[in-house]
Amino acid sequence: MNKRDIFLVLMISLFLAIFLSPFASPWPDGLEKVAEKLGFLEKGEGKFPFNAPIPEYLFPGIKSERLATSVAGFVGTLFIFFLSYCVAWLLKRR
Repeated sequence: MNKRDIFLVLMISLFLAIFLSPFASPWPDGLEKVAEKLGFLEKGEGKFPFNAPIPEYLFPGIKSERLATSVAGFVGTLFIFFLSYCVAWLLKRR
């Protein structure tokens, strides 16, 4: 894959994260629904060693839920892209 292809994939990913993420379903997924129905949903919510950087896909400090979701998608996509690019660069050097 050349740099142009990587840039194109990044732009498509950012477009999807920014413009389609606000339309994601607000309802619980299948696993969460079954856990709630069977009464063990609370057992999965406990102490974690760290807090989520963007909890519930809502960027902190932004009042509009749709805009906060878009910003969270943008930041998350850039973070994962950067992390993946760094890992690929390290593996390539070996």
